[in-house]
Amino acid sequence: MKIVIAMLKHETNTFSPLPTPLESLGPDGEPLRGEAAYAHFKGTRIPMGAFIDLAEEIGAEIVIPIAARTAPSGPVAQAAFEQVTQVICDCVAEGCDALFLDLHGAMVTDDYEDGEGELLERIRKAAPDIPIGVGLDFHANMSARMVRNCDVAVGYKTYPHMDMYEAGWRAGELLLDMIAGKIAPRLSFANCPVMPNILRQATDEAPMKDIMARATALETGSVLAVSVFPGFPLADTPHTRLSVLTVTDGSEGEGDKVCHELLDLAWTRREEFIYENESFIDGVARAKKLDEGPVILLDMADNCNSGGTLDSMALVREALNQGLDNILAGPIYDPEAAAHLVNAGIGGEVTVPVGGKFDFTAIERPGEPLVLTGRVKTISDGRFIVQGPVFTGMQVDLGRTVVFDTGPMRIVVCEGRVEPLDLDMFRFVGLDPLGYKYIVLKSKIQYRPTFGAIAKHVVECNAVGVGSADFSQFPYKAVTRPIYPLDRDASFGDKR
Repeated sequence: MKIVIAMLKHETNTFSPLPTPLESLGPDGEPLRGEAAYAHFKGTRIPMGAFIDLAEEIGAEIVIPIAARTAPSGPVAQAAFEQVTQVICDCVAEGCDALFLDLHGAMVTDDYEDGEGELLERIRKAAPDIPIGVGLDFHANMSARMVRNCDVAVGYKTYPHMDMYEAGWRAGELLLDMIAGKIAPRLSFANCPVMPNILRQATDEAPMKDIMARATALETGSVLAVSVFPGFPLADTPHTRLSVLTVTDGSEGEGDKVCHELLDLAWTRREEFIYENESFIDGVARAKKLDEGPVILLDMADNCNSGGTLDSMALVREALNQGLDNILAGPIYDPEAAAHLVNAGIGGEVTVPVGGKFDFTAIERPGEPLVLTGRVKTISDGRFIVQGPVFTGMQVDLGRTVVFDTGPMRIVVCEGRVEPLDLDMFRFVGLDPLGYKYIVLKSKIQYRPTFGAIAKHVVECNAVGVGSADFSQFPYKAVTRPIYPLDRDASFGDKR
């Protein structure tokens, strides 16, 4: 059996000022291919790793034509999309027995609001009879076009994403069962006009905890897989909303029933998807009064896994202005400042503007660098392997990375953008997070299994950035209206 495994994975924040060219879609300026892709993803706890393991378990020939991915940012450049898509289509057109795809589900390109729908439709046209199985992110903005053009699709059930591998394995397993004639999968899909805040999508808290528990309970009998997608609200598209997808054996009717039950449940809990919190200035003031550390100051609005630039200095500036001490901060994406610090060398004393290199046009806020004076403590190549339990085994390359000591703060400045999911984000440059009173961390939910486990307190700070939890800042134009909570009078069927 010949199995093609491919990836085109991007969560697009349509409000982000960061471009997404082809060279951003791989670790060395281009997407990975063939043996390089195999080596990079083999052993990782993501769908790509599961697909490789599953194919090897059955002794299949594995072909990886291309694996393209990067951190969330603005729309994917059309030329990049066209090139990656063509490589995949050309490969499957040559013939194979199955295609496993590791996708996100919320990709937008310069020309297409539904990037995955366009990709899958082109693949179907290139190879109409090839079985297609897809692993999808929990934050996918699902479309009917995506569903029409694959045979099996399964999304993660957890946020933080602890089951990425398992979702990929299940998608691949079901596709192989279909090929073997053991099942006749049918996909059912439906959505409702709710746009859950990312801060209210955690699956260890209500309401998602209850919704996901019910989804798992419904996976019985002919219902082979149930995926609930709360969606990615920072992608301004007609498909941005909560949706449910089921895979059933032979019967679409049972899948439709499951979809509607879960959507009804989500609709009745819609008010719980609203997120509100204090101003970040008040949050810093409250953190200052806390005695025991580490205290995490969560810089949610600049989370790069929501498309943030990772260079907003608003929260760092406020922490210093309010006199906080013994601060660990970063990473800050600033290639210019990183180069300046590297040139100064270890021990060099430098005054340099850090961060603030991007204007946030969508929310009408300029970039504001923070001028810092200090000493270069450490210089690194920025490479380490994630220990987990989130994204376990993934190779991280931050580019040249510098620890800059300003006295009250040690800040990590680097040439790449990666969310600080893992304690090794600081430990690999000799910084122990447990040794600091305050940690300014650019994350939303994914930090919880790692940094959350060591924190004595967490103060959620919605400062400045295009990953903001405040929907009112964003000029939505493409989202299908009415939708809750942008429109509080939105209705769903005969329910209000």
